Amino acid sequence: MTEPAGLTVLTTTDSEEKARVLARGAVDARLAACAQISGPVTSVYRWEGAVETGEEWQVLFKTTPHRYDELEAHLVAAHDYETPEIIATPVVRGSARYLAWVSAETAPTAAL
Repeated sequence: MTEPAGLTVLTTTDSEEKARVLARGAVDARLAACAQISGPVTSVYRWEGAVETGEEWQVLFKTTPHRYDELEAHLVAAHDYETPEIIATPVVRGSARYLAWVSAETAPTAAL
């Protein structure tokens, strides 16, 4: 199986300000080339035996497979949820120029 051309990684949080902090932190650390914030969205979920409903903001990060583990660790450390949603979806095809930009922007500083 070939490695995906890129990844989109989704998380959610309960305020726009927290979403901005997560987005900025990942981009500043070069773990994502871009982060898009959408919201509010209504989430309905089961937590600790009860069905809950809450307002959340989604953050969608654009990154590479090589940076995923570090991005996940960063999100777990920076997130205030006990069990944050962190879901990676492979990008199997895309604009070569865009994917090259994502790769360049997420390259570790020593690789530049």
